[in-house]
Amino acid sequence: MTKVTFVVRAQTQGVTAVTCRGFEPDPTMHSSMALTSLVVCADAKAVPLLSRILSDLGIGVEHCEDAPTALARLATQPFDALLVDCKDEPAAIGLIANARRAPVNRATLVIAMVDGRNRVRDVFARGANFILYKPISLERASTSLRAARALMRRERRRNQRISVHAQAAIDYATTENAPATVVELSESGMGIQSEGKLPARGKVYFQFSLPGQAGSVRLSGDVVWQDSTGRVGIRFADVPQASRRVLGQWLQANLTRSSDGNNLPSASVNPLAGLGLLSVSSADRRERSRHACQLGAEVYRLGSNVPTRCSLSDISTGGCYVETTDPFSSGTAVQIVVRTRDIKLRIQGTVQAVHRAFGMGVAFSLKTAEEREQVQQLIALVAQPPELSSLVEP
Repeated sequence: MTKVTFVVRAQTQGVTAVTCRGFEPDPTMHSSMALTSLVVCADAKAVPLLSRILSDLGIGVEHCEDAPTALARLATQPFDALLVDCKDEPAAIGLIANARRAPVNRATLVIAMVDGRNRVRDVFARGANFILYKPISLERASTSLRAARALMRRERRRNQRISVHAQAAIDYATTENAPATVVELSESGMGIQSEGKLPARGKVYFQFSLPGQAGSVRLSGDVVWQDSTGRVGIRFADVPQASRRVLGQWLQANLTRSSDGNNLPSASVNPLAGLGLLSVSSADRRERSRHACQLGAEVYRLGSNVPTRCSLSDISTGGCYVETTDPFSSGTAVQIVVRTRDIKLRIQGTVQAVHRAFGMGVAFSLKTAEEREQVQQLIALVAQPPELSSLVEP
């Protein structure tokens, strides 16, 4: 991997001369790093510390001191993570926004380095996924970046798509049990062949069975794109735990089979190959990146002390999906309580979507930096490997 370093020479008449040169990889770095990062920071103390942590985590590091140089790299080179110092907040926000518009980095995990002078809400709104508070400490940065690495790996897996041929029944608006065929599947969505045009807005509900799986899959999704031939890209919205388990088992088995070079269980030709099936908009990706989970929780109507015991099946910085057979009505103000070994998260929100006997989508009302940080910690926790799942109380 070619890296770039910037050597600052003497400042003359208010202009700092900068030389850009390549250098060989540090011999202490891992020789085969699958994940890559770009650190945009001019702090002489923070950069070596971050580079060391990232390298120890098996993440390749490239460094730029200024936003214009970083933007040129982001336009052409994909990175799994972008670490941005928000000392110059307008420049940092502009860099994040431009990175999201670059096709090769629209799904990049963005980690913003902030202090008390930054408007953290604005930084999140413009596309940051994680926050590192300055001054950067070894212990705190190591914990956060380790969690971020788990999300980077998950994002890599989300982008892997497998061909399949499964008949499905779909419901939407005033239509029930319309026929369709699932032709491509990933962790975050699927490609289908539909006999009719689907609504551009509003949930579409699916039911289908996968080859070799006894249980059926029932879920809802949003239309990302469709063409005149009936090909449709679907992004998953609400997936119950049982369906998520069936999907996960099938994907894991067939991803392994695919990597071993064996034939997949579908004999059909995949008409969606190479068409960018799950090209999610940058605004949706940065603000509503969802993470599958299986968390026991209690939900209260605001002002009530009567709990409804339920499960959270996915979570993002903007909200979560609550699985319950008795969902509250849309617009209900609620309080959600989740307990783990390390934190007790108590957060308010509003019911946005209701699916009778199925569950409800809740939008969070994050009022303080502490609440936002707790949600980040919970997201980081559910992204940990399975052996760490015992940290979450049932």
